[in-house]
Amino acid sequence: MPLYTSQHLKIYNSLSGEKENFSPIHEGNVGMYVCGPTVYSNVHLGNVRTFMSFDVIFRYFLHLDYKVRYVRNITDVGHIVDDVDEGEDKIAKKARLEQLEPMEVVQRYTVDFHEILKAFNFLPPSIEPTATGHIIEQIEIIKKIIDTGIGYIANGSVYFDVVKYNETNNYGVLSGRNIEDMLANTRDLDGQSDKRNPQDFALWKKAEPEHIMRWPSPWSDGFPGWHLECTAMSTKYLGNHFDIHGGGMDLKFPHHECEIAQNEACTGQSPVNYWMHANMLTLNGKKMAKSTGNNILPGEILSGDNNILSKAFSASVTRFFMLQAHYRSILDFSDDAIVAAEKGYKRLMEAVDALPSISASPTSSLDIASWKQLSYDAMNDDFNTPILIAQLFEAVRYINLLKEGKETISAEDLKTFSTTVNAFVFDVLGLSDDKASDSHNDKLEGVVNILIGMRNQARADKNFALSDQIRDQLIALGIQLKDGKEGTSFSI
Repeated sequence: MPLYTSQHLKIYNSLSGEKENFSPIHEGNVGMYVCGPTVYSNVHLGNVRTFMSFDVIFRYFLHLDYKVRYVRNITDVGHIVDDVDEGEDKIAKKARLEQLEPMEVVQRYTVDFHEILKAFNFLPPSIEPTATGHIIEQIEIIKKIIDTGIGYIANGSVYFDVVKYNETNNYGVLSGRNIEDMLANTRDLDGQSDKRNPQDFALWKKAEPEHIMRWPSPWSDGFPGWHLECTAMSTKYLGNHFDIHGGGMDLKFPHHECEIAQNEACTGQSPVNYWMHANMLTLNGKKMAKSTGNNILPGEILSGDNNILSKAFSASVTRFFMLQAHYRSILDFSDDAIVAAEKGYKRLMEAVDALPSISASPTSSLDIASWKQLSYDAMNDDFNTPILIAQLFEAVRYINLLKEGKETISAEDLKTFSTTVNAFVFDVLGLSDDKASDSHNDKLEGVVNILIGMRNQARADKNFALSDQIRDQLIALGIQLKDGKEGTSFSI
């Protein structure tokens, strides 16, 4: 019997503002769409935190034996600078500044995104579609919205008429905003825009002559609006009505609000049952910003190459730190906080490593069944990872008592206990044991040092062909040698 039948999951739904019992549209199946990155720069730490939250949610659904289709997109066109309808596409701007083809920018930062997420032990999504790969689908949706009378054409661009839509629907249903207030607090257009109303948003933008990224459409050579791509990709792979749509809190308005409006205008129904939003990450109590220097990239945490932290921290420690806060809470990143998290992480891993050495007794003095259910209760309460971690530290206490002989555990309970601890630590939270990677690194360092010794001997024997061959083969594996006065060192 699937595990989900015995667990009762509640999810905080941004649409209702309440925790609701989770009931999938199709029993045993979950369809989840999460807004992915706009790939015009290195993925920042706040993005990593958001995607980590949904990685854990994905992992828990899998743990509960659901069949999950997890779709997370790549935005490679259409996201305008400052999240408005007028101006320059973020990727096109980066391409112009660096004198690159836009797809070179996209490729560079998509690779960076994947490398960082792999380092932090993310599971890949089921499908990772790109906006540029779904231009045809976006054009077809625009046609349908125009046919309803809610989309209108103006000088080759197409806009969504928010006021007309609001006559029969509720623009603001997700964010709690009132359209009359929004219109009252927005400046007049003064004839400087093709929009009928200030709140209208672009479905298709006519490309100016200098605009690099453009596609043919019935209205103009241009490019799709940012909000449209997620409507096209989510419905293509999950259907017009699916279970979960997630993203950062900053996307609730206008992005997700516009998605709802587009879907309802196009299909006549609300697209999503549960809207989920992860909160922001701050650094030393302040908003992270490159302009102020209050900023750190994920790779800089791992390398220690930054002026924020006292040393380098592993991806597992960083992941553990982030999961100590609930995904809907603001999390402040600081040196003191991650140093404390590292100590907690090491305590947890030492206890997990000690589990195989514990011997069973005829009876149990510990209530393992209650501990196990409390661990599930934590995750069933809107994926409450901090409470789950508290339960795991209760497990650490149990393990230490068992090692000291102060408590006993039966063979059956020991099997349940060990299986549950490992499942939550590694499968659900997605942590890795740094000791294993440390051992691997020690072995790698030993092998490379042997090769460096062989290369030094070859150079001493004036066998430069062999010396160069060893160097070149190491470079091919991503290992750089550096010769200096103190000898030869290497970096990976």
